[in-house]
Amino acid sequence: MMKLNWKTITLASLLFVGVPMLSIMGSGHSLQPENAYALSTDTSPVGTNRITEVVKKQDKAVVGVHSSVKMERTRGMDPRNPFGPGVPSPGPAPQGSGSGFIIDKEGHVLTNNHVVDGADQVKIQLHDGKEYEAEVIGKDPATDIALLKIVRKEGDTSPLPHMKLGDSKNLEVGEWVIAIGNPFGLNHTVTTGIVSAKGRNLGSGPYDAFIQTDASINPGNSGGPLLNMNGDVIGINTMILSGNGGNVGIGFAIPINMAKSIVADLKKDGKVTRGWLGVTIQKMTEELASSFGLSEPKGVLINGVLPKGPAERGGLKRGDVIVKYDGQDLVDFSALPKMVGTTAPGKTVTLDILRDGKPVSVEVTIEKMQESQA
Repeated sequence: MMKLNWKTITLASLLFVGVPMLSIMGSGHSLQPENAYALSTDTSPVGTNRITEVVKKQDKAVVGVHSSVKMERTRGMDPRNPFGPGVPSPGPAPQGSGSGFIIDKEGHVLTNNHVVDGADQVKIQLHDGKEYEAEVIGKDPATDIALLKIVRKEGDTSPLPHMKLGDSKNLEVGEWVIAIGNPFGLNHTVTTGIVSAKGRNLGSGPYDAFIQTDASINPGNSGGPLLNMNGDVIGINTMILSGNGGNVGIGFAIPINMAKSIVADLKKDGKVTRGWLGVTIQKMTEELASSFGLSEPKGVLINGVLPKGPAERGGLKRGDVIVKYDGQDLVDFSALPKMVGTTAPGKTVTLDILRDGKPVSVEVTIEKMQESQA
């Protein structure tokens, strides 16, 4: 690497900047354009203190989530009988920690399922250090979302700060975002970046549609909020892609619209009720499209119809290609499970299909997905 000294920098500056540089030094005026903040918008913090304002307003609603299991009993050596079966002794209590955020004045907290999964005890730590027991209201392993509630003593009516849930559907690639959480136990750490991509399918489940961001996300950030520049929650920070366990600028968050669609179910039943179609599907490729006489690889191929399921009752067959679900185009293979899953059981939907290359419409009544089917 070439080493530059002050003389080199000065000479280069004069060679390439020339007259404007001399003008600055002589007049005291800067080269800043008249309308320096013209590029700042509602979604850009450039030239503003917007990030600072959002953090000041929302940081207090971010919490630490600490989970633990009961003390395990192990068999230790009996000093009176070294060759005997041993005596019971307490083992270490496995613990975990992550982040979360309060979503209403009742004290409901959103976090990741993997932060509290298998825990016997969950505690919430507020921004001021106060700790509360937390009740696990409901969990959804399929989307890695959990809903907790802060347990307060009788008479404790102090207002709880909470966040507004935004609309992740309107999120744009390149938009600025803020992540707040407790990476490596460092409480209330703020990082910023942009949305790198949307709808990422990582193969971790049928409902994958992650927001990808380069805002630093590390172990302990799980469950914390991803905010837009208006301070609205647009995602739940969930995981990183890394070879060494540390941040490399590729983090993923669950879109908040996905969480909003299941919070009511978690409050009511502690689990999510999803729709079930009763088919196995395959991605439509160029080769498959050609073999089916299609001009382009659109839609989703049905490669199996489960007996006595809603699809069979509706008349769907193996080899049908679904191109529209309830009026919505299927431009992506992974869209169908999400559409079916969010359809209320008992609702009848229209499926536009191609059968032997010809358009056909069928009506199917969606049923409730059972745990074994999930």
